Amino acid sequence: MRLKPIFITGIHTGIGKTIASAVLVEKLKADYWKPIQSGDLETSDTLTVQCLVSNDKSTFHPETYRLSQPYSPHKSAKLDNIEIELSNFIVPDTANQLIIEGAGGLMVPLNDTDLMVDLIDQLKADVVLVVQHYLGSINHTLLSLALLKSRNIALKGIIISGKRDEFSEKAIRNLSNVPILGFIDHLEPVDKNSIKTAGESIEI
Repeated sequence: MRLKPIFITGIHTGIGKTIASAVLVEKLKADYWKPIQSGDLETSDTLTVQCLVSNDKSTFHPETYRLSQPYSPHKSAKLDNIEIELSNFIVPDTANQLIIEGAGGLMVPLNDTDLMVDLIDQLKADVVLVVQHYLGSINHTLLSLALLKSRNIALKGIIISGKRDEFSEKAIRNLSNVPILGFIDHLEPVDKNSIKTAGESIEI
């Protein structure tokens, strides 16, 4: 029986989804798939995670769309004269646990009608939401959680990326009743050892 995929999304761009993905891939010895790579093709998220994982079980599946421009997928696709279609996303065939990393947050547009949350829904994946503390992050976190709940998308929990903030974390816990799976501080250096060590504190 195929394990249900885990989709890594976040409340903002650049908050640590790729590092969180690497930590979970290493911890679970899971496969990895980035459906859409938008820009940075020579240093893609797939290559980054691959370089940070030390186990010999994980497989890294090719992206469905490799877009040349570093923008939101809908803009990058238009600039590349490509139309992103949900029907083109097929979950890789694997008996292993699969970690899927999204691009941006839940409401990032893929085309004129579809959003990242629509892709998550289609892939029938459980979600891990990556959160980082900044002014406005509680609002972004609770809005993201409300959207997932409204779409009946299963949520495994939250990973906090970066510096801790007890006030934000208490508010998120009390107002959402969603488990915090663990914390990934700013790793220094970011390498295979620190990725493996970070996974020890994640409960999933």
